[in-house]
Amino acid sequence: MPAGASAEGGTPAPEETLQGAPLQGAPQRLHRNIALLVAATLFMENLDGTILTTAAPSIGESFGVLSFEIGVAITAYLLTVAVLIPLSGWIAARFGTKQVFLAAIVVFTVASVLCAASGTLLELTASRVLQGVGGALMVPVGRLAVLRMTGRSDLVRTIALLTWPALIAPVLAPLAGGLLVTFASWHWIFLINVPLGVAAFVVAARILPVEPRVAAPPLDGVGALLTAAALAALVVLGSALASRGTEIAVIVALGGAAVVLCAWSIRHLARTKHPLLQAGMLRIETFRQSHGLGSIFRVTISAMPFLLPLLFQDAFGYSPVVAGALVLFVFVGNIAVKPFTTPLLRRFGFRTVLVSATSGAALSMVLCAFITRDTPLVVVALLLTFSGVARSVGFTAYNTIAFADIDAPAMSAANTLSSTLQQVAVGLGVAVGAVALRAGQVFADTTGAFSFSFVAMGALTLLAVVSAWRLSAGAGQNIRPAPRLPKAARR
Repeated sequence: MPAGASAEGGTPAPEETLQGAPLQGAPQRLHRNIALLVAATLFMENLDGTILTTAAPSIGESFGVLSFEIGVAITAYLLTVAVLIPLSGWIAARFGTKQVFLAAIVVFTVASVLCAASGTLLELTASRVLQGVGGALMVPVGRLAVLRMTGRSDLVRTIALLTWPALIAPVLAPLAGGLLVTFASWHWIFLINVPLGVAAFVVAARILPVEPRVAAPPLDGVGALLTAAALAALVVLGSALASRGTEIAVIVALGGAAVVLCAWSIRHLARTKHPLLQAGMLRIETFRQSHGLGSIFRVTISAMPFLLPLLFQDAFGYSPVVAGALVLFVFVGNIAVKPFTTPLLRRFGFRTVLVSATSGAALSMVLCAFITRDTPLVVVALLLTFSGVARSVGFTAYNTIAFADIDAPAMSAANTLSSTLQQVAVGLGVAVGAVALRAGQVFADTTGAFSFSFVAMGALTLLAVVSAWRLSAGAGQNIRPAPRLPKAARR
């Protein structure tokens, strides 16, 4: 289909395209419904990636193993997702976005049933690998399907819809996991995916448009192997850093392997004609801002849902349900600010919003260091709500500005690289939080160690503040939403 032509053969107005990408002739309501569908599947995938930690003791007891040994099933899932995401763009081009997205839902749902039916740790780990295959394709391919039909004027609102799964899932996971384990069994952590998966498949088959096939570029086999090895080394390194008792020699060896493989991969990707990941995207200021030091924001924000439940349970002695309920106030902040995110970007622009959001996030992390068991719960709730506000605004702004200057032909490559870098950042969040906590335990008691880790997270986030401050004043100006017209004018 020629660039600029709609699905019906007409020519859409300039505002109906994203850097020339056709909207498939989709009405606005259909477009919103597709974005909500993809957001729901991303929520299912993100929740499943984090909820297993809460159930580890129960699963370990069921299998007759120690709870920390369940970490291999968690790592297997994260490893599979990280390794396969770089291939998602090529797979979508080769087999079609709709077909791959539907297949990913089926694989993820079937794997969830197999996880629930597992009777040994080996069976659970194998099922989690299969689940990771589905998750690795659902995340980037679903988002790509939405981005391809999103106009410039709708980009901020659409990204806001696609951002909430990453914001909400890690926050809901401790409470959801605690409730399911306490009042049902660990099997329901996986079984709840079945009705969600069936519903998502039926809706997706009905409303997703069939895009015209395009010639897939030659597969960069060497790049695929190098990238997979590098990402695997990073994930395993992160898991080793987050696990207590890992020998320093193992960490050094994994770190050295990760550095060598990453350098080798970058060198190959820069020289090959059809790279699996186009690192040249990082030359674009807005994309680099989102995935350069902006990744620090994702790392530290991802560490907080890991540290907070541990603080409430290990240091304060709260039950998993109470701890999860407190963390839920981060979700309250996420939701409360959502209606104002687009107006904020419209009024103040990306640089001001990013500086404010990252500064607010850093401040909230430092303030968490002063929480004690005697701190009134209402004060804790207000602080976590404020943290959720900064978290939500920052994530939305970063995820939106990443695609501000991406041309339509490069959208698939940019989406694949973006998904890969985001997965690495989120995966490293738990590891960085665990390392900070362990460092604090060297010279402080349990509560003091948590205080140290929160201050460390806040200090790291300041790097993102500095990076956002250096962003060009007009960055993202081309996608800032236009003021909404009165209802009479819209008619």
